[in-house]
Amino acid sequence: MKQFMMSIFFICTFLGAETEFADPQPSLENPRKFVFPITKNDRHEINHVLSSANNVIKFYGPEKVEVVIVAYSKGIEAVMNHKDIEIKKRVKALMTYEVEFIACGNTMKTLKIDKSELIDGTEIVTAGIVELIERQLRGYIYIRP
Repeated sequence: MKQFMMSIFFICTFLGAETEFADPQPSLENPRKFVFPITKNDRHEINHVLSSANNVIKFYGPEKVEVVIVAYSKGIEAVMNHKDIEIKKRVKALMTYEVEFIACGNTMKTLKIDKSELIDGTEIVTAGIVELIERQLRGYIYIRP
């Protein structure tokens, strides 16, 4: 009986646990800032990053986050217009919540990808890896799901 009561106590304790926000609390003035990379042309990985970004937005609220997704190397496929229609729909949906999608210019040159081949609204930077570094230095949290 004692084990049963202890089990109930632990279950109730963990089910009711809430995430405690660090200071400053997430707000319009102090949004949580995240940067996610996509580096592989792997449908599972791309969908995992898109789902993770969506979960962050749902948890904090779209007005309390700044989310950036940087696609480089083989991950550039995630932001290409002629590729997977379902991924394109998810990218466009996240763009409506002001998620920034960034393509690596170096990757585009190497793979001979023209800007017209990208999903509308995708930004281009010179180097995706440098964008990740600079975003972190500006306070973005690097998330590698």
